[in-house]
Amino acid sequence: MAGFATRDGRPWVPEYLTAIDPKVCIGCGRCFKVCARAVMTLRGVTEDGDFVDMDDEDEEELERKVMVIADGGNCIGCGACYRVCPTGAQTHAPESLAA
Repeated sequence: MAGFATRDGRPWVPEYLTAIDPKVCIGCGRCFKVCARAVMTLRGVTEDGDFVDMDDEDEEELERKVMVIADGGNCIGCGACYRVCPTGAQTHAPESLAA
């Protein structure tokens, strides 16, 4: 793993988004709003538990909405999404464990 540092030289280990628990996520969108890297997207969940794109399904047919990882490789490990998540639905890990 590469050695990273803050601007003043203190060591820093980025922790990347590795999972979002759909049973815990409430689909509030806070994480989506703070992420400038388009790592996540909101998906609909049907009564059968299937994930669907929001434009593919009539909103009345959805059981609920949850956030999912859309482009995990674009995560920079800043942790902003984790800090705003009210339910702790996200899992983050350093590079050595994220793969």
